[in-house]
Amino acid sequence: MSEIKYEIIETIAVLSESSKGWKKELNLISWNSREPKYDLRDWSPNRDKMGKGVTLTKEELLQLKKLLNEMDELD
Repeated sequence: MSEIKYEIIETIAVLSESSKGWKKELNLISWNSREPKYDLRDWSPNRDKMGKGVTLTKEELLQLKKLLNEMDELD
């Protein structure tokens, strides 16, 4: 399996941190030198390991934002 290359262009938000120091982050990331996309996943404290995540284009992120804004308050 080939190595996955990534460059974190911008950290937008840290949503949470586990007791072991892993952080759930929303970042703008370029994967394998491609156009940057928005990415939500867990990262180890020194960012050498990552969990499974979701990668979204700007249009997908804006659609998600619209849907979340339209939702009733969560209980």
